Amino acid sequence: MKTPLLLLMLVLGTAIGSFAQTITPPQSTAPVASTAIQKGNWVVGADIGSIGHNFKSETFTLDIRPRAGFFISDNAAVGTQVQLGLQLYNGGEVFSYGLTPFVRYYFPEGAAPTHRWFGEALVGFAGSNLKDNEGDSFFSSVYGVRAGYAHFVATNVSLEGTLNLTRSHANIDVGSGTTGLSLGLAFQIYLPAGANR
Repeated sequence: MKTPLLLLMLVLGTAIGSFAQTITPPQSTAPVASTAIQKGNWVVGADIGSIGHNFKSETFTLDIRPRAGFFISDNAAVGTQVQLGLQLYNGGEVFSYGLTPFVRYYFPEGAAPTHRWFGEALVGFAGSNLKDNEGDSFFSSVYGVRAGYAHFVATNVSLEGTLNLTRSHANIDVGSGTTGLSLGLAFQIYLPAGANR
């Protein structure tokens, strides 16, 4: 009786050990930063989370910003970003929109195979609308800078954290501008050009 039970336990232990060796942990990094940011490649993605503080109005905002860009040289990309946002505050709701072309540069200094630091500048237009009030819509310029860190989690995918400083005159209070500092999280996909595949 002991021999068949011992044999069953031995076979079961061997099977579990073999199965456990075939399981690999999920990938959390990829050494491909330099190939993803080559001349001719495309980058598409979006800011997937942004929570910020406006210095003048004391409100918090939630924004989503899809974007697309093209690498005009190694480390340098130009593109455009669509800005969509909803701002909820005590007593109101504001919908914001905009289109902001950008220039981004990935710094070779301090680079590693799995990550890159970058800087970005953007200039464009934006507008905002107060819910149920046609007279308060306003359309104006927006510009800003951001510093960020891109961590490559796969061959052509990066997660980014950014620190953003943005100035806009697109505000409900006509004649007053807003300056805001925010932290953001972005998801980018890098698409290689035909020659780089």
